[in-house]
Amino acid sequence: MEVGATIGETLALLPHKSIIIFIGFILGFVTIMAEPAVYVLTHQIEDVTSGYVKRKAVLIFLAIGVGIAVMLSVLRIFVPQIQLWHYLLPGYIVCLVFMFFAPKLFVGIAFDAGGIATGPITVTFILAFIHGAANAFEGSNLLVDGFGMIAMLSLTH
Repeated sequence: MEVGATIGETLALLPHKSIIIFIGFILGFVTIMAEPAVYVLTHQIEDVTSGYVKRKAVLIFLAIGVGIAVMLSVLRIFVPQIQLWHYLLPGYIVCLVFMFFAPKLFVGIAFDAGGIATGPITVTFILAFIHGAANAFEGSNLLVDGFGMIAMLSLTH
């Protein structure tokens, strides 16, 4: 956790804030690739769908979703006018609408994917990274920004 916090603090103090936003996406992408629960889930999805849904496709989209969530969380630190509900309310409305049209199997898969977003590697490293960035940047709330990142991870899965 100390490494993640140090990286977040160091990058937040750089003059070009776009670097930390891009690195946030990369860190989110890479940490989900290292998450053991993701590999179990993707194998189960491929087994349940009899190979119709390929595990590599699910893995790539999960990693992109986490990367986007971390990127948006970092952006929220630097732009205090963006509130957490600006992301979550439209996101959950879209998810609820899609839930009525998607097959029940895919709704279950989506709920399982949201649960693995809070795995030990992702939460430990990315939460520390976000806390480090929020701690270094004036005007950000360490508590709100950190836990808002966890909500964003769950939403983008």
